Amino acid sequence: MIPQAVRAEAAALHEQIARANRAYYELDAPELSDAEWDRLFRRLQAIETEYPELASGDSPTRRVGGTPATHLPKHRHLRPMLSLANAFSDEELAAWEQRNARIAPTVLDAGYTVEVKIDGTAVCLTYAGGTLVTGATRGNGAVGEDVTANLRTIDDIPLELRGTGWPALMEVRGEVYFPLESFRKLNARREREGEPAFANPRNAAAGALRQLDPATTRSRRLRCFAFQAVPIHGTLTATTHAAMLATLGRWGFEIEPHHARCVDLPQVIRHVAAIEQLLPELPFGADGVVVKVDRRDLQEELGTISDREPRWAIARKFAPEVAITRLLAIRVNVGRTGALAPYAVLEPVELGGVTISSATLHNEDVVAQKDVRVGDWVEVIRAGEVIPKIVGPLRERRDGSELAWTPPATCPACGTPAVRYPDEVMRYCPNPVCPGRTLEAISHFASRDAMDIRGLGEERARQLLGAGLIHSVADLYTLTAEQLARLDRFAEQSASQLVVAIAASKAQPLSALLYGLGIRHVGKTVAQALARHFGTLARLRAADEPAIAAAHGAGPTIAAAVRAWAADPRTTALLDRLVSLGLTTTEPQASPGSGPLTGMTFVLTGTLPTLTRSEVASRIEQAGGTVTSSVSKKTTTLVAGGDAGTKLDRARRFGVEVIDEAELLRRAGPQT
Repeated sequence: MIPQAVRAEAAALHEQIARANRAYYELDAPELSDAEWDRLFRRLQAIETEYPELASGDSPTRRVGGTPATHLPKHRHLRPMLSLANAFSDEELAAWEQRNARIAPTVLDAGYTVEVKIDGTAVCLTYAGGTLVTGATRGNGAVGEDVTANLRTIDDIPLELRGTGWPALMEVRGEVYFPLESFRKLNARREREGEPAFANPRNAAAGALRQLDPATTRSRRLRCFAFQAVPIHGTLTATTHAAMLATLGRWGFEIEPHHARCVDLPQVIRHVAAIEQLLPELPFGADGVVVKVDRRDLQEELGTISDREPRWAIARKFAPEVAITRLLAIRVNVGRTGALAPYAVLEPVELGGVTISSATLHNEDVVAQKDVRVGDWVEVIRAGEVIPKIVGPLRERRDGSELAWTPPATCPACGTPAVRYPDEVMRYCPNPVCPGRTLEAISHFASRDAMDIRGLGEERARQLLGAGLIHSVADLYTLTAEQLARLDRFAEQSASQLVVAIAASKAQPLSALLYGLGIRHVGKTVAQALARHFGTLARLRAADEPAIAAAHGAGPTIAAAVRAWAADPRTTALLDRLVSLGLTTTEPQASPGSGPLTGMTFVLTGTLPTLTRSEVASRIEQAGGTVTSSVSKKTTTLVAGGDAGTKLDRARRFGVEVIDEAELLRRAGPQT
């Protein structure tokens, strides 16, 4: 009889892994680190081994990859694309060899090929008569997405094979990846645009492959390594995997240069150790190596396990960038909109060559879900090689002294009672002049999409605040070059240039001012909509909630937030001062555009795979559409990326159509 606790754990693991698989393979937005996923997957495998009746047909342990995307044509692979089992130690690698030796004893003398495991997205390339006819993603292993046009933009993939000797019909498997330098540049650009950075190169590469515009894919400069040829009609002369790789190279494919043939497992282990030391120098992401039985006839003899993974190949995973340290305190950062974001203060620990002393905890729901407590020993990773993040606590190391965290009842910076609005995961400080919000508020106010004050970044703002020269955005307009020139790192010329830039920002339209002021729920597109609807700041300040809600793309939630902001006496004082300082409080009225999206209202949500939100909004507006920030019954279409959140749920409740970035670009047509 299966204990009820075991049934419940298996069901929970099943659901968690399935959700993580969908986020990773289909949305290109991972929810779990590789280490977390591996740990959960191996635990589910262990339960199903002990209680086989729990291993249902749809268990994640019996699946490969994820469901193919709905917006792309489907392609059924001529042979299944399988997943790989993992080994996390040399002992597990030796156990794998012994299991194979029980089936085919000659495997002990056959040798192995070792290849770097690329952190990319697997693809299948079909060649007929030496010509590329189809290219597809792996999908669920049997059916993938047809992305032929996009794969043709990758220079490493030959459209016509060189040389001779290829089968009449064959599939070539490979890994498309994003070079790390290109990935860093893309993330830097997204951050400049105010968009979230991609979690890792793999997701950025997968998203680029799924675009309907091949020019977008080409702009990402993806690369590809080939690692296997599968003959369908005809044969391969290569009798070993090492010879197959050499043959693929002669046909014109790029082959990962650090692969090697090893005569036995001890040599494999030495080569694996050498590759692990090499990882920081590689120009692409990698998290291990793949070890393959070299002889192809033995590969056939060993076969597969449950149509999921080959017995003859295994991934030797390296230890992820995980550190264990003590959580000393949970503190709260006040963002520019007043959002109270908890973060962990950690006992300093080395992680990936960097000393980590703090990590994000996102919001209070995440703290509760992970059951993180002050005093816990915790696992910390560097998400996307940049942001420290807590994986979870080591509950087995608790001694009872740990303290649960209580979200703050008041703002830690100004003491104003904190509020949590319905359907939101954050608490907020509603004080528009809270000193805790000032630094980020000024940096945002000066950003390109707001008042566009060149030369006023976060460090300059911090310096001005520290010197007591400013206390709010209005104080910027009273600064003099003489005041600035007395500060460190300010020369006479740079001081004059900043004063000129601040003065020039007074000409920015009302929409830029509204966006720059950081009103809750008012992003760039809502600010533009409000500015167009009311025309002047005075009309907006005088409007009641129904009048604000009537603005295109506003609605009751935004209207309530704007009305509360405008009615606050501290806001009134700030706006009166800005008006007296001569800032523009009107909006030029433009004629509506026309195009294939004319009359349609769009909302954007989640992390979009290749473009920033401002880029997508621009494409929509060029095609005649309108972009708003919240979903309402007036919304025509929701464009959803990874981590879509509550907007996606709201769209489904209203019956709003949901599409992805690629489908939007197809409908919008060529960029003008």
